[in-house]
Amino acid sequence: MNFRTQKFLVAGMSKSGAAACEFLLARGADVCMYDDVEAEAVARTMAEMEARGARPVRRGGLAAAVEECDILVLSPGIPIDHELPVAFRKRGKRILGESELGCLYLRAGLVAVTGTNGKTTTVTMIDEILRAGGQRSLACGNIGLPLLSCADSLGYDDIAVTEVSSFQLETLSSIRPHVAVITNITEDHLNRHYTMENYIFLKAKILRNMRESEFAVLNHDDPNVRALAKDARCAVRWFSVRERVDGAYLYDGGLYFENEKIMDASDLALKGGHNVMNALAAICAARLMGADSASAAKALANMRGVRHRIEKVREVNGVTYINDSKGTNVDATLRAVACMPSETVLLLGGQDKGYDYDALFGKLRGSRVVQYVLYGENRFKLLNSAVQQNESRVTLCADFALAVRIASMTAKPGQCVLLSPASSSFDAFAGYEERGEKFEEIVAGLEENGGADEQKRSCAE
Repeated sequence: MNFRTQKFLVAGMSKSGAAACEFLLARGADVCMYDDVEAEAVARTMAEMEARGARPVRRGGLAAAVEECDILVLSPGIPIDHELPVAFRKRGKRILGESELGCLYLRAGLVAVTGTNGKTTTVTMIDEILRAGGQRSLACGNIGLPLLSCADSLGYDDIAVTEVSSFQLETLSSIRPHVAVITNITEDHLNRHYTMENYIFLKAKILRNMRESEFAVLNHDDPNVRALAKDARCAVRWFSVRERVDGAYLYDGGLYFENEKIMDASDLALKGGHNVMNALAAICAARLMGADSASAAKALANMRGVRHRIEKVREVNGVTYINDSKGTNVDATLRAVACMPSETVLLLGGQDKGYDYDALFGKLRGSRVVQYVLYGENRFKLLNSAVQQNESRVTLCADFALAVRIASMTAKPGQCVLLSPASSSFDAFAGYEERGEKFEEIVAGLEENGGADEQKRSCAE
């Protein structure tokens, strides 16, 4: 593409959109920008980009912008069947994602991680292992720093370890990592992708361009992931907690890579069976990128947890508050509950992603959950599923802040309050980060105000 003769429309002015604007403007491109979300952060970003030369498009001028612009750069938050990409497609015009641009112009080596759960943790583990071994690595992509923001700063000797979501894969065609990791594939985002078959198809796109000199690191224990190996043209390595495989595996309490023991599973800083899986995937990928075993063991033994993922906030009046705002699907919430050390009050709700929540309540029967507090846009759907599963330990409320306070009044000393919503945050927040930060803010307020006991006395009065 010729940046100086073609006109670009960047749609969606979040982190990805801002990165795309900066990249294009730096190359002398004529850039228009649009977002139908009226939020303070979006307005601030658009004002910054306008000051640099990008032209804002209002709703009334969108049709003219579609005719005028040659290429649409689509942020991952906007689905491919939105009216804007549909209009570009009807006119035979090119549609790119921010990650696609990043892959086209990235010089660094690339490790790409996708899957339903564990992406962020696995990316962080790989990055820390590589850096512990002296390699110049950077965690980016869906983890927070857009890949395109790194394209100019990373050189041929560097490694980009990027998290790739199914939203990004909708517009990602040029990705060709040296190592691609698929952590697992379970039901998620069906409100956007419609069917499980389409969701699996999108995840498999990460392998499409890979050839014999590259590696796919696949979860041998997940049948959806294991099935992808038959169409892979690259070499396949596995990770497993069930059997010894060609790759990384758990055996007799130890984590192994190709018959070499790396470390004891008990020495992992991040606990839980799901983190054993994440560590095996990370060990396999990092070793394929040239990391040594000692660096892997050191990094994984000292790693801190990922923000908003089963993260202890604090203890107030004997109640432990856990932030798992990143748990936006059923499988993630089940994993979080399995990690709880004691009886738990569970906060569920937000924006529906197309799940059948009957399975959630069914699988949590007999778990450490003693009370459910349902909130948000999908609270009635959650309530209906609870009723279908004969679950009566339910409190219903609309407001998130009120739900947290109700949970705090319900929990007894020695118990946990877990925010693991099994839902997206977009009914009330800009993302799971904002929801998690709000949870932490409310919990901090509980401590400052004397905790839940003080609230109970206030309510009684």
